[in-house]
Parts: sequence; structure tokens; C-alpha cells
Amino acid sequence: MTSANLPFLQVEHLARAYPSPTGGDDVTVFDHVNFRIHKGEFVCVTGHSGCGKSTILNILAGLDVASAGNVFMDGREVSGPSLDRGVIFQGHALMPWLTVLENVSFAVKSRWASWSKHQVRDHAMRYIELVGLKGAEHKKPSQLSGGMKQRVGIARAFSIEPKMLLMDEPFGALDALTRGVIQDELLKICAETQQTVFMITHDVDEAILLSDRIMLMSNGPHARIAEIINNTLPRPRERSAIHREPHYYPIRNHMVDFLVSRSKQFGALRDAADAPSSPAVFDPVDLVESESAVVIVPPAGKPNIHLVNA
Repeated sequence: MTSANLPFLQVEHLARAYPSPTGGDDVTVFDHVNFRIHKGEFVCVTGHSGCGKSTILNILAGLDVASAGNVFMDGREVSGPSLDRGVIFQGHALMPWLTVLENVSFAVKSRWASWSKHQVRDHAMRYIELVGLKGAEHKKPSQLSGGMKQRVGIARAFSIEPKMLLMDEPFGALDALTRGVIQDELLKICAETQQTVFMITHDVDEAILLSDRIMLMSNGPHARIAEIINNTLPRPRERSAIHREPHYYPIRNHMVDFLVSRSKQFGALRDAADAPSSPAVFDPVDLVESESAVVIVPPAGKPNIHLVNA
């Protein structure tokens, strides 16, 4: 494999175990987690609560340490936090005594300590404008709506120009309309910056709208990445029209079926002698050919939002 084809992020045999609260054997949340992400790729991971999605993200961020396995990014092993990896958590995590501009500028100064005040301000304002908050840069978090606060978090993460962006259900606490607006903004920003993204979501439709690939995790303990879907829906994507794409419902139905039934069944099959050693990879054309479920298409002109939470 040439250097041009090497994955940007490589995760090998990752596992995380915690001491048992009862003093017995350690509790293994996940093990044998293997995946690769290429430069500029947007990857979503979904699965039931407790399967270790956020723990994997924290290990990628350098905020937690794996019990086994390795993580390599851009040819170097991840061994701790770095400004090369920006993180957006479920909460906005803004400093309440600072304004929007000051919150973003704080991140910029941590990245480029030698920059002048003017350089820092101009750079911070670029990303504030990119998330649609021009005119609100002098407001403090208490003066912002939930959606605006999360936009500040996105601007702050992008402002340090990380090699990789890690997102842990960043829109989960937002109402559906605000979430849709910010998802659209995220699509535009990623298209402009060619940002590499690893994102956790419980929202099936969000994963289909945003991602290039979708990783499906089995239930814990001993959770694994069981299946990977190559999301070949054409870009740019419009949420109002994406459901008309011929592969949209096969992908969606496959994901829902996994979350409802196959994620539970995978645990029973995991230790079988003929169990697969790596995730099964699906292309939309395969899903169309193999799909046996009834496809229920909502009435035209009545968009709906589906969430799969656990």
C-alpha cells in the first residue's frame, strides 16, 4: 500500500475494560474494535447506549486510555490530547464569563500563541461568520439560545483547524428544527474545509445525511463494530430531497433493522467458531438486492424525523 493510500486514522484491536464494582472479573465494554478512516472522510458511528461509542471517541481524542490496542493518526500513535484533534461534546462547554468572540479566540490563541491580537480576532471571526453568528460575537453564552451555543462550540473546534474533528452527539439536545439548520451548516463547512470527521449519533437520518460511511456497533458488553455501510448517496445532499434517492430507504431500513434486532443477535454469534474477524461491509446496491423488509415511504410533502434512541 502506497503512502497516498494509507488511512489517515487507523484503529487496531481496541478494547476498554473497567474493574467490576462487585470485585469480580473486569467488565469489558468493547473489544476487537478495528476500523480505518481516510483523509477528508465523514464517518458516523451508532449503536445502543452502553456499547462504548463515547469511550472510543475519548480514546481517539487522547482523553482516555485503551486497555488494549492502538490508535494511529497521520502516521503517529495517539498517546494523549492534542490540538490536532478538535472535540465537540454533547454540551457546548463554553466559558460563561467570555463572549462568543472571546471563547473562540481563546482556542485560536492556544493554537497560535505567537499571533497578534488582530490576527487572532480576524481568524476567530472567520469561523464565527461561517456558523452564522456574525452580529452575536459580543454576546455571552447566557444571551444565546441552545442552538447558538452549539454553533459557538462548532466554530471553536473548527477555528484551531484540527486534522480531525471528533463529535459526540453534538446536536442531541437541540430541537428538530435547530438541529436541521446546524446539520446543513456542518455539511457546508465540511465541504469547504475537507475536514475529517468521526461523529457519534443516535439519529439514523442524521447519519445518512452527513456521513460517507456508517459504522454499526453491537450491544455491550464486549461490543464490536459489527457492520459498516458505505453511504454512496450523492453530494451535495439536500434534506428535503434525500429521501427520493433510490438507496435512501434500503440504507435506512438496514440501519433500523440492525438497531432493533441484529445488534442483539450479534452478541450470541460473536464467539462462534465461524464468527467474522472483521465488520461486514455493505454497499447500497447490496442492500437493495437483499432487502426483504417492506419499505414504508411517508406521504409526499410531509417530511418526518425519526430518532432511534436507546
